[in-house]
Amino acid sequence: MNTDFARIMALLRKEKKISQKQAAADLGISQGLLSHYEKGKRECGLDFVVKAADYYGVSCDYLLGRSPEPQGNVITVSDLPDEDPSHRDKVTPGTMMIAFNKKLVMNSLNVLFSLLGKLHSATVIKEISSYLMLAVYKCFRYIYSSNPKNDQNFFTIDHTFAKSGCDAAMSLAEAKLNAALNGVVTNGEDAVSEDSIPEITTQSLSEEFPQYYSSTVNLIKNSEARIKEISG
Repeated sequence: MNTDFARIMALLRKEKKISQKQAAADLGISQGLLSHYEKGKRECGLDFVVKAADYYGVSCDYLLGRSPEPQGNVITVSDLPDEDPSHRDKVTPGTMMIAFNKKLVMNSLNVLFSLLGKLHSATVIKEISSYLMLAVYKCFRYIYSSNPKNDQNFFTIDHTFAKSGCDAAMSLAEAKLNAALNGVVTNGEDAVSEDSIPEITTQSLSEEFPQYYSSTVNLIKNSEARIKEISG
């Protein structure tokens, strides 16, 4: 059973603020059957997939979870804008993966930090920034330390403590971030007010970040694919 279809069907209807009763009537089926489709309890035929795709203005590939793009586009590295328009990566077969993933991450960070500005919370900005910097530090240190010829005195924290210490610092940043986003004030930090949290939909993201939307939805799809590998 295609669980992506059920999730996306419900997501599109709610984003467009259409009632289940209205959507069912427009699609020519009963509300009960649409409810089963949206909950993944029943599978529909191909004809209905096409009809639903036309109704919501998306591609069948998107509706089935085969593409993160509503129009079903498959992006390549050349389709993604550079995070710095003045800089162009020289893409060769050997650097294709690096260039592609770099753009996914950097462009998605532009979206993330733009959203941070709307929250008006120093705590959220600080803790997300700390979490990201610690992740980069950890990865850099793995690469640096993999060559025994590299002088470990480059770092002030001993390697025996670095990994666990970094994990602990990231966990603390995550805890403070979660508290602030849920309105909980901790130890002199601030918290986010509910009315400052932006409403985010696929449409609002594509309209507000037309250059970076593709990067963000592809990063989400790739990340969730890795998570699904763990969960089975």
